[in-house]
Amino acid sequence: MNKTEVDAAITSRMSVRAFTQQPVARNDLEDILEVASRAPSGTNTQPWHVYVLQGKSRDSLVDKVCAAQDAMRTNPALAAEYVEEYDYYPTQWISPYIDRRRENGWGLYGLLGIGKGDKDKMYLQHQRNFRFFDAPVGLMFTIDRAMGRGSLLDFGGFMQNIMVAARARGLDTCPQAAWNGFSKIVMPHIGAGESEMLVCGMSLGYADKSDIVNTFRTPRVPVAEFTKWLD
Repeated sequence: MNKTEVDAAITSRMSVRAFTQQPVARNDLEDILEVASRAPSGTNTQPWHVYVLQGKSRDSLVDKVCAAQDAMRTNPALAAEYVEEYDYYPTQWISPYIDRRRENGWGLYGLLGIGKGDKDKMYLQHQRNFRFFDAPVGLMFTIDRAMGRGSLLDFGGFMQNIMVAARARGLDTCPQAAWNGFSKIVMPHIGAGESEMLVCGMSLGYADKSDIVNTFRTPRVPVAEFTKWLD
């Protein structure tokens, strides 16, 4: 096994926020999912369900959710109808996590020329999530509600495999928790069962290398900062 190629697939993975319209072959998607399914899971439960949206199914979901977001902006009271089914983020932020979050947000907005008080531009950039950043493929991931927290950990490994396998094929991705608040719209659209819960979405396609947004790379803290060596 060539560790250089494996490392390159991992380290070149980033959250791409602008894609070209180049279609993705179905056999590539099937290969990626097959490779990703080798992710470990507790007692081999393999708790993942994947819904692949392309063409009309993708475009229709984009229209529905963008319309709901627009309506919610006009009438903030509608936000009560769109609630995440699990807490992806903490209810109370603490350092250093809040500091990294702010660094990430303002780094991206600064690159795009979006100032602190420019709510209109912020809104439009946030809505890019619900257009899959123009990617031709949208993925929705669900899990059975009966499963425990550990299965979400398993799911993370599965999704990382998808993103790395995509890179190995010249494709890019953006995992998106932004969809979670609109599960009320997403779940019936994809035909998910009542026993399922939306984990998150993901954009997948070929990165638009000409778009400045894709020059944004998030920093990583050094190994020494998050590791303790015990002898």
